[in-house]
Amino acid sequence: MKKIIAAFDGLKFSEATLNYATELAISGKSVVAGVFLESFLYHSFNLFDMVGSQGISQTKLKRLLKKDQETRQQSVESFKRSCDKLAINYLIHQDKSFAITDLLKESIYADLIVIDANETLNHLEPDKPTPFVKELLADAQSPVLVVPPVYQPFERVIILFDGHPSSVYALKMFTYLFPWTAKYPTEIVYVKDRKSALLPDGDLIGEYARCHFENLVITQLTGEPEDKLIAHLKKASPRTVVIMGAYSRGAVSRMFNNSMANKLMEALDIPLFIAHHK
Repeated sequence: MKKIIAAFDGLKFSEATLNYATELAISGKSVVAGVFLESFLYHSFNLFDMVGSQGISQTKLKRLLKKDQETRQQSVESFKRSCDKLAINYLIHQDKSFAITDLLKESIYADLIVIDANETLNHLEPDKPTPFVKELLADAQSPVLVVPPVYQPFERVIILFDGHPSSVYALKMFTYLFPWTAKYPTEIVYVKDRKSALLPDGDLIGEYARCHFENLVITQLTGEPEDKLIAHLKKASPRTVVIMGAYSRGAVSRMFNNSMANKLMEALDIPLFIAHHK
């Protein structure tokens, strides 16, 4: 049995995170920990907008704080009802300090984190990936599945490979977590700068991947990695999950660095599974 964290902002509850996490828990007979992140500095309202000639109305502030707490509790209850309905084993963690610090600590004791690509844990609505998601991906101690806002069950797997151990590590973690995907159509994608370049360790990666996937093809693309990968992945079904490694601060691979992962999250609305060595 594995432990999956479903990370939520209780003020903006993500149905997609809930659906992906519960579906994976059913398939893998896993426990889902609903981690509801809070911060004493984060509310549904803006304190600056409440300042008038008499200062902040304590009565109004108290009413709004109570409303926020009710909203957060409704999110917890929605999670509970869904898990109960699906007969899923679950845990509830209501972390109330600093959201990113709490989630990174939770990641030490989890097999996977599922999080919506749009999570911000603040008032701002920045472009994907949000600063919160980027910080999580850089420092998480477990693999992270970044999901789009609309749930689509997995039916196909794409493995991004660059010949570095980190990309193989991500593949290993994926097969460990999702062994039932062995029957799904699977594609290894490698981008090379020049036509004469060969797939690094082509025999070995093909041999390893075929031990875990029954229906495997290998695709080699030539050109600028970002452009070629994005164009290729945009053709993928929304029921595809993409595997990649090396979202670490010191990543140097042209295919697998922070910029590449950020570009994929910005351009695509499909789940992205990221795992990397520390």
